[in-house]
Amino acid sequence: MSNSTKPGTGPRMLSHQGFPFDSARRREDHGFFGPGSPTWKVWTSPTALLGFQRAIAVEAFDPFLSAAVTDTQSIYTDPMGRLDSTLTYFTIIAVGDSRAAIEASELLQKVHARATGIEPISGKRYSANDPDSQLWIHMTGWHSVLKCYEMFGPGKLSPQDEARYWADCVIAAELQTCDPATVPTSREGVRQYFAEQRPRLCWSEDADRVARQILYPPAGSTNPLIASVAHRLTPAVIATLPRWMRKLSSLDQSAAVDAAIIPTMRALMASVTPMPIRTRLARIAAPSLVSVWENALLGDPPLRDAIVTPAEARARFGRMAVAASGD
Repeated sequence: MSNSTKPGTGPRMLSHQGFPFDSARRREDHGFFGPGSPTWKVWTSPTALLGFQRAIAVEAFDPFLSAAVTDTQSIYTDPMGRLDSTLTYFTIIAVGDSRAAIEASELLQKVHARATGIEPISGKRYSANDPDSQLWIHMTGWHSVLKCYEMFGPGKLSPQDEARYWADCVIAAELQTCDPATVPTSREGVRQYFAEQRPRLCWSEDADRVARQILYPPAGSTNPLIASVAHRLTPAVIATLPRWMRKLSSLDQSAAVDAAIIPTMRALMASVTPMPIRTRLARIAAPSLVSVWENALLGDPPLRDAIVTPAEARARFGRMAVAASGD
């Protein structure tokens, strides 16, 4: 998703960025997973900010994705805004009510429909809505957010919670164009998925530029405070990357830095876990995220005390359903 915030103007309301999300609207329901679910715990942890910085770095290894991101240009004019809006979208799916999730999903697919072109390495055509590309984005997001939760947050989920987390990952995939039947359902399945993807991954000038815009935002490309936060988080992100990715991309650092950054970042994440502090951090690194968190965690109870499926939500709030109702 692109973000319409220009460097130096500060955060804007989600509605100004194109999101139909309204934090003042009372929630329709608990969404697809509900409070107390492992998905809520992982996606509302401050470590999710690290997870999505990591996800974009990993995604850059896909030549089709890095070509699409380069051609749309938004990541270069506002790198942290791109992180902000993308993380906000995924968080709406994870903890938003079903209406917000369906509306955000439909908006994303509409935006992606315009992102087509030619990948310069292979000469093949890319489409942002391609199911394989969407699965790559989906898996890098859900995997990276969990990995950072484990490394810098409370630690590994229980076997039962992890099983539910990956089951939730399959449900969330229904909001994108990927086929839920292709989504891994376990940690071993996730490892196998990434192993199968490895032969087609590469590092290019486009990939390097994409990753460095998120990990090391250059001066003048975004708010100086946001750029400073990104630079401080980057060593922790690099510490989570597989060794082969670090060697291939030259996004690497010494073992001494790895050893030092992990306990340091764990302590920092623990210190910002209380909601008031967590939201202050989010306002710096991903300001649009705050209203989603507050709506889910601090807002009034939903109109329906229910957890629903994407199919049910689409039937009630999808474009076709709204058009048929005349609303």
